[in-house]
Amino acid sequence: MARKRSILAPEWWDFTTLDDAILNEAAQLSEADIYALSRPGFSVVFYETLEEFYLAEALEYIDAWKQATELQPAGICGPIGPTEQLPLVARLVNELKIDLSHAHFWGMDEWIIDGKAVSENHPLSFKKADLELCFNRIDPQLQMPKTNLHFPTAATTGFIESWNDVRCVVMQGGQGEIKHWAFNDPVKRSGEFEEKPPSLEEYKKLNTRVVDLHPSTITQNARTSGGGVVTGVPTQAVTVGPVQTWQAEKVSIWHAGMHDNPFGMRLTALMISKGIVDSAVPMSLLADHPKVQFNYYRPAIGNCQVEMH
Repeated sequence: MARKRSILAPEWWDFTTLDDAILNEAAQLSEADIYALSRPGFSVVFYETLEEFYLAEALEYIDAWKQATELQPAGICGPIGPTEQLPLVARLVNELKIDLSHAHFWGMDEWIIDGKAVSENHPLSFKKADLELCFNRIDPQLQMPKTNLHFPTAATTGFIESWNDVRCVVMQGGQGEIKHWAFNDPVKRSGEFEEKPPSLEEYKKLNTRVVDLHPSTITQNARTSGGGVVTGVPTQAVTVGPVQTWQAEKVSIWHAGMHDNPFGMRLTALMISKGIVDSAVPMSLLADHPKVQFNYYRPAIGNCQVEMH
């Protein structure tokens, strides 16, 4: 039976092409149902306040960096979205006087315009946000060498190679409305993927690369970062790939209710827990990763009932 076409963007794959039974099951999950989705290799954690939510997120940086030694350097791959944890990371490093000499950091992604990564002068630059909100706030005596800061660009070779000899203790991220991590969006519905999206095996082979962004991703970023000015958001980005994601020892996803909605926060947890893998929902592919954790700000879980405004 032919797959449905997307009701969001008919030329793309996305979660609206799934069987309605999966979508309806996700929408009906209660808070207790979500919490019960934990299984070996997939854990669900709830936080009652935003303070403890973002502190716990910041502490993942600290835990990863404290494991770094000269012989065994280690680091974390982190997102822009959320960003509230970043100033806390700098404060913790400074207060605890953690020497980052052998620690590493990988940025998840960056915008691409005219074939090149945007500069730090661009108002939406992810590198700019990382530096201003975190790394430039760390005491100079404690900062990691600049060579240990890895930000992806359109020329991806150096970024890809930086993963080879350093442990990535955790890859941290949020979840976008199109159910991605980083900018691992669903693919366009064309060519060999006209009738069905890439298989798990095909999608896992994708490396750090320049991608076209799903229209929902562009709209979301306009809403969260650009005051709704869609024309100000680039339509391409360079993103850390599944290859690097499966090199990370743990994938930690943070749901504060700011980037995806109650339905989306249910759907991907259900699919990962039940092993329902479909690259139209890229986050579902993490069902194949050996260690994934979903972190929820519990009051943001809400429900999927109709409520007219």
